[in-house]
Amino acid sequence: MAKRQLRTLEEIDEEYYREHPDEIEGYLKVCFEEYAKDQSTPALLSSLRMIARVKGITTIAEEAEMTRNGVQKALSEEGNPRFDNINAIMQAMGYCLIPEKLEIHAGQ
Repeated sequence: MAKRQLRTLEEIDEEYYREHPDEIEGYLKVCFEEYAKDQSTPALLSSLRMIARVKGITTIAEEAEMTRNGVQKALSEEGNPRFDNINAIMQAMGYCLIPEKLEIHAGQ
């Protein structure tokens, strides 16, 4: 009997966003909101890495004017990407970084 291979949660998410690309924007918004709260760079990079795979690393690299390896390195678990790289990757995925006023600073 063939051994059944289990998929990871990331693989399931990746498949979902391939089938539902209209939901990527909401997902990214939540990822950045969570990052604003907990500053977990590895979690943010993991989410961006998954969406980059959904959209195609090679395509993202070409549009961001980076190498494929450069995109993978920037979004790796050990990644410490420069702001301009993240901005370029986000734009290549079809999104931009827009500041939003935090509620705790709303009166300022």
